[in-house]
Amino acid sequence: MGDNPIVELAEYGQSVWYDNIRRSLITSGELKRLIEVDGLRGVTSNPTIFEKAISGSTDYDAALAQVESVRDEEPGRLFEILAVEDIQKTADLFRSHYDRTDHLDGYVSLEVSPLLAHNTATTVSEAHRLWKLVNRPNLMIKVPGTPEGLPAIEALIASGINVNVTLLFSVGEYEKVANAYISGLESRAASGESLEQVASVASFFVSRIDTKVDHLLEDMIRNDSDTKKQLLCQSLLGKIAIANAKMAYQKFREIFATPRFRALRGKGGRVQRPLWASTGTKNPHYSDILYVSELIGPHTVTTVPPATFLAFHDHGKCHANLEANLEGARMHQTQLGTLGINLNRVTDELLEEGVRLFAQSYESLMHVIEEKRERLQGGKIDRQAFSLGSLQSGVDQAMHELQAKDATRRVWMKDATLWKSEGAHQRVIKNALGWLTIPEQMRDHAEVLVEFANEIKTEGFTHAVLAGMGGSSLCPEVCRTTFGVKDGYPDLHVLDSTHPATISRLESAIDLSRTLFIIASKSGGTTETLSHFKYFWKKVTAQRGEMAGKHFVAISDPGSPLETLAKEHSFRRIFSSPVEIGGRYSALSFFGLVPLALLGVDLNEFLERALRMVHSCSSSVPVSDNAGALLGATLAVLARQGRDKLTFVLSPEIRTFGYWVEQLIAESTGKEGKGIVPIEGEWLGEPVLYRPDRVFVHLNLTSSGTDREAAKLAAIESAGHPVIRINMEELIDLGEEFFRWEFATAIAGVLLGINAFDQPNVQESKDNTKRVLEQFQHTGHLPEQTVVGNFGGLRLFSDKKSTDPLVRQVAAHFSQAREGDYIAVMAYLDRTEASQELLQRIRMHLRDTLRLATSLGFGPRFLHSTGQLHKGGPNRGLFLQITADDDQDLEIPGEGYTFGILKQAQAIGDMQSLAVHQRRALRVHLGLPVEASLKQLLEVIEDAVPKGHAKRAG
Repeated sequence: MGDNPIVELAEYGQSVWYDNIRRSLITSGELKRLIEVDGLRGVTSNPTIFEKAISGSTDYDAALAQVESVRDEEPGRLFEILAVEDIQKTADLFRSHYDRTDHLDGYVSLEVSPLLAHNTATTVSEAHRLWKLVNRPNLMIKVPGTPEGLPAIEALIASGINVNVTLLFSVGEYEKVANAYISGLESRAASGESLEQVASVASFFVSRIDTKVDHLLEDMIRNDSDTKKQLLCQSLLGKIAIANAKMAYQKFREIFATPRFRALRGKGGRVQRPLWASTGTKNPHYSDILYVSELIGPHTVTTVPPATFLAFHDHGKCHANLEANLEGARMHQTQLGTLGINLNRVTDELLEEGVRLFAQSYESLMHVIEEKRERLQGGKIDRQAFSLGSLQSGVDQAMHELQAKDATRRVWMKDATLWKSEGAHQRVIKNALGWLTIPEQMRDHAEVLVEFANEIKTEGFTHAVLAGMGGSSLCPEVCRTTFGVKDGYPDLHVLDSTHPATISRLESAIDLSRTLFIIASKSGGTTETLSHFKYFWKKVTAQRGEMAGKHFVAISDPGSPLETLAKEHSFRRIFSSPVEIGGRYSALSFFGLVPLALLGVDLNEFLERALRMVHSCSSSVPVSDNAGALLGATLAVLARQGRDKLTFVLSPEIRTFGYWVEQLIAESTGKEGKGIVPIEGEWLGEPVLYRPDRVFVHLNLTSSGTDREAAKLAAIESAGHPVIRINMEELIDLGEEFFRWEFATAIAGVLLGINAFDQPNVQESKDNTKRVLEQFQHTGHLPEQTVVGNFGGLRLFSDKKSTDPLVRQVAAHFSQAREGDYIAVMAYLDRTEASQELLQRIRMHLRDTLRLATSLGFGPRFLHSTGQLHKGGPNRGLFLQITADDDQDLEIPGEGYTFGILKQAQAIGDMQSLAVHQRRALRVHLGLPVEASLKQLLEVIEDAVPKGHAKRAG
């Protein structure tokens, strides 16, 4: 057998077709390579694919920009012009294969408008028109297998037009389609026409069946107390779609072995091959090649989306499974019936939904074409633009380097060697790229999440609390502040602090009896999150008794300690997120989408926007046009040239997006002494305040009206600083930005030569915290640094002994500032409006006087964000840790310490880690009241680092 599983499938009698067509796939030479090297034998298309390619890339910009020729065309006509050209070029690429296989393969499919699915006569006439227009013998016209489609199929086959019958879900409907095909051949034979050049496939949809049936089974598991029934439901998860396809294949064998068809075969008639469609795995917990691996058999076609194609190419194994264990398949269908689930009803609903969704996609496509044409004709501004000046040449060189490395294709192939050659790194990377395909997978879970949110709304929950850290909390916080809360849905609070006052304030703001708690942790062992659970579980149990579990939901990796805990405590719901996604790349998984659903945001539209960016970052898009690759290359090149302070300027409506992207970039790039330093939250100043280590990213919401920062950015740009502009037209476009920045960060990692998916120094602080807590439990005391001064309520801690006054010691610390440094203010304080305002004044004073980039993080949340950069990145940080006494404390049930002690242990552990890495760090401890003490610290810093200090710094 060969080394390429795609090619090997042909030896089992199965042809692989590609469920994707777009112009860049053709013009880049990628499609030609897939045909010649990887054994691709055909292509299918649909409006959804075109819509994403048009909206999410520059593939069709040149064609749509031809103002004179397309100005007066309707969107439907424009689509046809674009699609027909692609179909013709693709058919020509496959023509030699079509001839060589005696017309068995080499087909390209084009769909009759989905709006005609229930109109037989118009479907037939439209199919004839498209057939004539494309004028290629290896074209297949796609016709849905609706009741109205059956006579159309028969008529088209009789007239000699190849047909791809779509949207087949049930064995009964498949049988009708096969008989319509045979009737068409009979009519053609009766009229004396040749049968040899007429071909058809019956597209039998697979994964959508599991998505719908699994949802019903999971409802039974949650709501039925019968243990036997629960176990049976569990055993059927992920089994019905394959069983259904196997039964359809048996019907195929039966129909095309009848004397009726044998007579047609003798006249040159071909079997109508079953085509397995919807083969992309929708459930992230199933194998990503499940619906290819289990349905391999002769006289079949499998059409696969790009991600599934690459996955099977990477780790597919070929075995003739299609007719294996047929008794088991029949048993699964029987067992489903005993549970009261009517498979015929399921498939009827899927057909109805499929027709509706295809029609919606077509209408969306029309809107996208009109929108894109307006933008290209000057009506709208570019979505992403770069003003790099003399730095552009370096970026151009990097893009050539990426193109030469075939980098974007290798990203999608999950080729770990793109980042690192060491085995240990490669194992981490291979297991961390699930974010690439999660938007597509989650689209089929949107309905379930919407139902869940409606359930919570209906039951009268007024609040939801998400307890999580870092990647589990930052996306939900961004979404809450960006989208707000839709009427009738629970208000979402994000808890990512161990500060007792923060927890108490949250508790006083909610009604425990009407609050849902979302416990979110990828590993399932996050100390802070489990502490939050223990605290609120005790509180809710005191009120709700045995019903407490109905107030809790878990989001975690399958098999994690949190999943076990959730089952033991009878949580309302457990959402198992894919293992193959790191926390900071999980925004478009359950970690981001469950809270988003609870806010009442349109998940389908949010994911549609994300998928537009997926297509913009596709492997077939050249690096120069690839939105994510171009951004990532720019960030990496500028960082290598010393401009590593990535400064975000955000429209007020989306200002908190900086919280999420700060973690993504800092934790992904800050290692091995390298790193890009994200700067979010700084107020934009005059050009003189910025050194030549800055690059500015302006994320602008164009629908908000006047760009308030445009004039300042123009002045900064004129002063020679590079500026990247990204324009969002509406808030829902945030879905695009999550994926854009994930892809860009991965590409930046390639050029920086680092593993963008590990976080080696994060565990360090966790281990230190654990040791500090163990010491406290053993001795009753926390270890401390040396107090080097007590100044009117402010205590100074340092490893360097000094008898100098406080102002002089603070001045000495900041006098260490060097060119290219940044200042990190790390506050283990209650995050109130007052504390944030005072800390912002501290950071801005330091920015303005030292002319250094500054960041502000609240502990312990920044440990799961910028903490990795602080320890693993370049030694350019000047750190100011601020701690304080607590005026109240809270017990953590079941632990021998309080939240206050945990917070102190985290601060101490973090300082220990900074010391190990020889970072320049100073700790100031505030007295009570904290606000007054913080004002005192601000005055000290203003005295220690007076205006004009910048002339001496560096």
